[in-house]
Amino acid sequence: MMQRRKLMALTGLGLGASLAAPSVLRAQGNWPDRPIRLIVPWAPGGSTDTVARLFQPRLAAVLGQPVIIENRGGASGSIGASEMARTPADGSAWMLAYDNEAPNQTLLRLNYQTLEAFVPVSLVATGPLVMTAHSSTPFRNFQDVVAAAKRNPDALNYASSGVGGLAHISTTLLQQQSNFRLTHVPYRGGGPAVTAAVANEVPLFMTNVVIVSQHIRAGTLRPLGVTTRGETRHVPGTQSFAQQGFGDFEAPTWWAFFGRAGTPQPIVDRMHAALKQVLNEPEVKSRIEEQGCDIVASTPAECRTFVAAEIERWGKVIRDNNIRMDS
Repeated sequence: MMQRRKLMALTGLGLGASLAAPSVLRAQGNWPDRPIRLIVPWAPGGSTDTVARLFQPRLAAVLGQPVIIENRGGASGSIGASEMARTPADGSAWMLAYDNEAPNQTLLRLNYQTLEAFVPVSLVATGPLVMTAHSSTPFRNFQDVVAAAKRNPDALNYASSGVGGLAHISTTLLQQQSNFRLTHVPYRGGGPAVTAAVANEVPLFMTNVVIVSQHIRAGTLRPLGVTTRGETRHVPGTQSFAQQGFGDFEAPTWWAFFGRAGTPQPIVDRMHAALKQVLNEPEVKSRIEEQGCDIVASTPAECRTFVAAEIERWGKVIRDNNIRMDS
C-alpha cells in the first residue's frame, strides 16, 4: 500500500510516467530496435512506391534496421493512411504520403485528420504534373485537346491515379475554367494507370512525371502540358498550361513523410535526421530527381506549414467548384 501511494504521489508530480512506462523510455533510447514499416498508400509501380523504393535501402542502412515497404492502395490513398492512423505511436511505422492527402480532407469522409493523426517529418520532394497523350493520337499540345473536347464533349477519356487526387482535381479545374468536358477514367493507383496509358487503353493521362518519364523519353507518351508556372527541366520543350492560355494555373505534386502523432520527439528527430541525410546523398538525390521531381528534404515545421496550406488551397478549389467524388 505504501509503494502504491508513493507511485501515485510521483504521478501527481509528473514523475510517475517515467516509473510506470520504462519500456517507452527504453524504446526511445534504443530506437530503432526492430524492423520498420513504411506504409505506402498506393499500389506498386506508382510514383509514391517508386520514390519510396529509391531511398528505402539507404534509409535502412543509416538506421541499422530493415525498412519494409507495405503497399496499402485504394480509396485515393485513404486506406493506407487509415491503417497508419491505427499504428502505435512508437516509431515502428511511418508513411510516405502523396498529394492526395490534401484534397482527401475535403472530399472524403475520413476517420482521421492528417495534421492531427500524423506528425510531419519532412516534405520529401515536389514536381510537376503532366498531361500526356499516346503517340498514336493527333494531339500535339493541350489546346488541341481542348478544341477536340469542345467539338465532342465527353468523348475524350483521360486517366488518373484515382478519384479525388490532385491530377483529377486540377484537370477538373482546367475544364471548368475553359468550358470543355473530358471523361475521367480513374485507376487504383499510378501503376495500373500508366499501364493503361502505354497500352493506349485511354488516350490521355494526367499524372506526375515520375511514372511516365521513361515513356516520354521512349516516345510512347507525348507530353501536352505541365502544371508548373513555366516550362520545367523535367519535361523540356513542353509548355505549361499557364503558357497555353490558362492564366496563372499551377498545381505542383508532392510527397511527404509522416509518423504517427504522439511519437516521442527524440524518435521523430532521429528519423528526420536519417531521412535528410539519405535524401541529400548525391546518388539517391540524382536517382529520384532524374525520375522527374526535385528533392526538398524540409524540416518537420516546414512540412507541416506546406501540407496545411495545400489542404486549405485545394479544399477551397473543391468547394468553390463543387467538385465531388463522382466528377
